[in-house]
Amino acid sequence: MLKEGDKAPVFSGIDQYGKKISSADYIGRKIILFFYPKDSTPTCSVEARNLQNNLSILRDKGLVIIGVSADNIKSHKIFSNKLHLSFSIIADAGKKIIKDFGVWGSRTLFGINYEGILRSTFLIDERGTIQKVFTKVKVHDHARQILEALENNIQLYNRFLVL
Repeated sequence: MLKEGDKAPVFSGIDQYGKKISSADYIGRKIILFFYPKDSTPTCSVEARNLQNNLSILRDKGLVIIGVSADNIKSHKIFSNKLHLSFSIIADAGKKIIKDFGVWGSRTLFGINYEGILRSTFLIDERGTIQKVFTKVKVHDHARQILEALENNIQLYNRFLVL
């Protein structure tokens, strides 16, 4: 998995509405890039809803939210419509972005080991450098987790929140 200080890989894909999304479109902007395992599952729904419910606060801080999972565009559209999401979710069925960020790995669910997406969030600055990595995502309060990390780290805060 990539770490803080690493250059974020260039990424592109198609979102839930068929729109091409590319990191090149966001040069000069701050990105919250969050990876989640599966559309319409309870935990992933809670995380997406939390980010959506706090979208105006995050946008006021100059942050763009982009989600990524291995589900297809149709699944993303159903998920997005159901939760009334106002941010893009990239369909990465080929797992290129997922693997480039190092968030594909061994997981355990109900005592069964399998390969899957490791729920993670990356804060990427205007120059494409990863400033913060969340591997222990608090899905019920992820927006607050992001904002507190920015506020508790003055250097990170200055990079992300000061105009």
